[in-house]
Amino acid sequence: MPGKVGDSPGRGQRRQFLCGLGGLGAAALLPSCATPQATMPATRIIDTHHHFYPPEYQQAWLGWEDEHKVPHFPQQTGWTRSKSLEEMDQNNVGTAVLSLASTPGVWMDRGAAEATRLARLCNEYGADMVRSYPGRYGQFAALPMLDVDASLKELEYALDVLKADGIGLQTSYGDRWPGDASFRPVFEELNRRKALVYFHPLGASCCTGLRYGAFPALIEYPHDTTRAVVSLLSSGSFARFRDIRWLFSHAGGTIPMLAGRIEGFLNQRKDRPEFAPEGIEEEFRRLYYDTANATHPSAMAALLKLVPGSHVVFGTDYPYVPTGFQRANLEKSALSAAELLGIERDNATALMPRLRG
Repeated sequence: MPGKVGDSPGRGQRRQFLCGLGGLGAAALLPSCATPQATMPATRIIDTHHHFYPPEYQQAWLGWEDEHKVPHFPQQTGWTRSKSLEEMDQNNVGTAVLSLASTPGVWMDRGAAEATRLARLCNEYGADMVRSYPGRYGQFAALPMLDVDASLKELEYALDVLKADGIGLQTSYGDRWPGDASFRPVFEELNRRKALVYFHPLGASCCTGLRYGAFPALIEYPHDTTRAVVSLLSSGSFARFRDIRWLFSHAGGTIPMLAGRIEGFLNQRKDRPEFAPEGIEEEFRRLYYDTANATHPSAMAALLKLVPGSHVVFGTDYPYVPTGFQRANLEKSALSAAELLGIERDNATALMPRLRG
């Protein structure tokens, strides 16, 4: 594990020196030396699933992983603002929407007060990145969720003061999924504001200890996304909070594959017209989905068979999955030029008009 996180001072000083030599042509070697406006033609991609790691949060996360004997991802430990921008520039990404990654979120088994403090710290850091690199970043702000009153205050601060583009939530909190009645006041306020709500999965407490020969993220993350969607559906949250725009990671987890099974079982409930007034499949079609780590042809085929292409946005899961690999997969798929442009840019600007530039 590296001893420090964040940008390397030496690296930043070299970049500033070269950027200052613009008259000698040295700055041309560094794409991010140019002003954001000069490097962002209208066709550049928007990445809606781009992680970031404030230094204090990074250290707390690595400490949590050490306590739980979870191996560190080198892509995470090596994250810096500079590397984020370089990845974007190398892959024609004009704007990336920042969000926290998954397990353990902001709570880290330390209680509601610490989760609230970390949420504010991370939201302030993300907002500083948005301000520092105009046009290059958006932000999904974190909420502590363990304390509903604190979550409502952070929601207000994030949207009204920091001007976040939406709210980023986890698919579960302990043994509670988002359809749980205890979270209803938060969703009522999000609905009142017609907010964009983005969900990132994690390894639910029920299942991270299972031993089947694979890291929990491989299987548990997509399944927890599915649990979150079913929780919101069956609790009536989708029907009740009609003005929330819901965005789910990784092509909806296993929803495209299990849609028929879910529909078949839930259609047997007598209250189905109440929680899915237009039918269960139509509820799935109303949601939005990103392509992060889901651009394999079979995953995209299943997703686009279930939902309209206008409800799919480009996401990378940076720094865990290379941007270029996912772009190449997507551009090899059987999408028309208009569909591809929609996924790579236009659908995201429909959800977040500020990103149109």
